[in-house]
Order: sequence, then C-alpha cells, then structure tokens
Amino acid sequence: MLRMRRRPQDSIPTSSMADVAFLLLVFFLVTTVFPKDRGLALVLPQGEVNVSQSNVLHFLIDSNETLAVQFGENPQQRRIRPADVESVWRSAVASTPGLIAAVKTGQAVRYGAMVDVLDALQAAGATRVSLQILPN
Repeated sequence: MLRMRRRPQDSIPTSSMADVAFLLLVFFLVTTVFPKDRGLALVLPQGEVNVSQSNVLHFLIDSNETLAVQFGENPQQRRIRPADVESVWRSAVASTPGLIAAVKTGQAVRYGAMVDVLDALQAAGATRVSLQILPN
C-alpha cells in the first residue's frame, strides 16, 4: 500500500496579525510629533482706544476678492494686488509713523484672501493691525 504524503500548505499564519497591527499603531501614536500651530500673533488693546482716521490705512477686500486700499479719511480707493500690500504698507508707514492697518473683509470672502493680506502685513513689519468683518 502506498501512503499519500501530505503536501505543506501554502498559507501565511494570520493569528498574530492583529497583535502586530496594534503594536504598530501604538508605536506610531507614541512617536509621532504633532506641530503646534502658532496662529496669528495679535496683541489686543486694553480698554477703549480712540483712533484718528488720518492714522489708519484701510485694506478693503470685497466679495470678488479684489483688494483696495484707502488712506485715512480720503474716500478715494485704489485697487492693488495682494503682492503689493507689503510695499504699500512700507511707503505709508515711512510717511506716517504709528500707522494702523485696518483689514476689512465681507462675510462671503474666502478666508485665504484675508490671510494673504495679514501675512503681507506681517512680512512688512506691521504691529498694529485691526480686523473687521463687514456685513454683506
């Protein structure tokens, strides 16, 4: 009589697969470093502050995300590109020390458009910035 030999099975043992997946999960959770968002560094004034409009440079962002700049009480606005915010700020602050940047946006304006203006002001060294959300 011939005996039949058993062939070795071609399968991978999966009994410890859950243990290995759990250990990898714990390892990556423990060793992962999450960066802390610094956000916008803003210093809020204490109490009520009265500001003369002749000391304010307005950056107006409308619903079409076009940017206009208006200086002081002058009603005339001129359109600029977001890339020009830094140079406009530097030239205005050179002629008027202690200038305040007022960024005004509408509720429908994309958040990134406002952040682009704030980033340009921060790159230009603006320390006094006002934010205002205008109703549509």
